Amino acid sequence: MDATTTFRRALHTHPELTWQEEETAAAVRAGLNSASLTWRACAGTGTLATLAPGAAGRHIALRADLDALPITEASGRQWSSANPGCMHACGHDGHTATLMAAAFWLKQHEEQLPGPVTLLFQPAEEGGHGAKKMIEDGALKGIDAIYGWHNWPAIPFGQALCPDGAVMAGNGTFEIFLKGQGGHASQPEACRDPVLAASAITLALQQIVARRLAPQHAAVVSLTSIEAPSGPTVIPDTAKMGGSIRLAQSEDREIINALIEDVAVNTAAAYGVSAEVRLQPRYDATVNHASEAALMRAALHAELGADWQTANTPTPIMASEDFSYYLKEIPGAFALIGADDGKGHNIPCHSPRYDFNDSLIPIVTRLYARLAGAPLP
Repeated sequence: MDATTTFRRALHTHPELTWQEEETAAAVRAGLNSASLTWRACAGTGTLATLAPGAAGRHIALRADLDALPITEASGRQWSSANPGCMHACGHDGHTATLMAAAFWLKQHEEQLPGPVTLLFQPAEEGGHGAKKMIEDGALKGIDAIYGWHNWPAIPFGQALCPDGAVMAGNGTFEIFLKGQGGHASQPEACRDPVLAASAITLALQQIVARRLAPQHAAVVSLTSIEAPSGPTVIPDTAKMGGSIRLAQSEDREIINALIEDVAVNTAAAYGVSAEVRLQPRYDATVNHASEAALMRAALHAELGADWQTANTPTPIMASEDFSYYLKEIPGAFALIGADDGKGHNIPCHSPRYDFNDSLIPIVTRLYARLAGAPLP
């Protein structure tokens, strides 16, 4: 696995943002060429390769994501990003390298595979709906089931999570544009203060989850930014707010979005301010299919041992994944696999100090071999 680790760290040093993964795609395709695997481009910078296409058994797919995040790295690793303001802060470099390791191993044992195995190297997971574009470009054609995973620093190394049903939440974003009437800070009665309205809206939005949704419905409404640039003696005319939602049940999206608009517009009106709300849906919840989740749990048990299931991680995780698109189309399962080995790999994803735990590469390569019905490395 030393070559795979080197490959992973090279990807880490040269990250690329969503829909810009040209060098990453070239590295993936060069690797597939060296493994004597035929591939085709899919959704631009995505790549598909199929092993044992003529095998009679069930056709499965294994997926990795390629893109990085607009974050300035502060991990201090020797292989830190050489691209300013861009970083593999979610471990997609590790996911890609692991699928490449599986590609080499499965190719060596292609004649022993009971059914075809398609490898999906997918771009644009970080908000770019890359999975949707892969599906539109035929990535799931002829495939019976799909499997994926994500490293998870909050779970101990050697443990994992793969439930039936929702494993990760759906998400969305919102913006609220407030228009008041600015003026001199000494004359608030002559103004209609959008900053005060924004503050009230921030507090009022919290009652959506606390008082308007049933407690059995896991959801989050987070107000993450307020912009109202002004001088210390000036009440501004306008303010802009932004935030995100997370939901375990996709049917709650319409309810939450309607409540955000209702709360924002009516709270703003109480302060003499108008509000315009713009809602952006992102991903639905990632919902495992029971039979495929059972197969993946069996493989995790065989690989990690009897104590593989994490006991302290509630489901669904409130982060989101565009793997949800695949699971809406065909059966499949997605697992979160623990990275925290007590050696600094507990730093959460999307942190500038994050780094992927390379010890996961051989574990997940063997996991993929088990799912594919191949001999173990």
